[in-house]
Amino acid sequence: MPDRRPSAWRPHPWHGLSVGPEPPRRIHAYVEITPFDLVKYEIDKATGYLRVDRPQRTSSTPPMLYGFVPRTLCGARVARLGTDGGRGDDDPLDVCVLSERPIERAEVILDATVVGGIRMLDGGEADDKIIAVLAKDPAWDGCADLSELPKPLIDRLVHYFSTYKTLPGEPARARIDAVYGRDLAFRVVEAAIEDYVEAFPDAATS
Repeated sequence: MPDRRPSAWRPHPWHGLSVGPEPPRRIHAYVEITPFDLVKYEIDKATGYLRVDRPQRTSSTPPMLYGFVPRTLCGARVARLGTDGGRGDDDPLDVCVLSERPIERAEVILDATVVGGIRMLDGGEADDKIIAVLAKDPAWDGCADLSELPKPLIDRLVHYFSTYKTLPGEPARARIDAVYGRDLAFRVVEAAIEDYVEAFPDAATS
């Protein structure tokens, strides 16, 4: 039976929410950006509120809901699962969630099913993007692996993350190393949970 007692204060979305009902398969996603946002928002680590990071630099917008998995960290264990074994970006693990019906507001919590991921290097740091589908979604909830999603959807995600920080004439900062399916995505989520526990042992046990 879930604890439904209200918190005295709003919980911090990164540290105060649970990672999900059945990780690594079923996770929580805290949405920072929707496909309709022309501004890049991200969590303010000190307060837990959304902060304006920057206007989107190009005309592209994220093709899916975009946020992070609570109580995760893209750290050393996540980086070691990649091809170069470098370091992680020390941010929460990013997640993109596919929904048939448009969700037009951020700062919402979703239950999502992990189906795959994208291995991205940003400035040489691992910055994986988990790909998930909205739980109970009438069109997508039956999908269990990335191979079951239309390839154009994945191509749009790859193109967005390859270019969203780059203006014409500038060298590319981000690099996509791989697109992977459910099994590796589960390992990435598990590694990110372990990285978080190591970095925030007090928060992880609260």
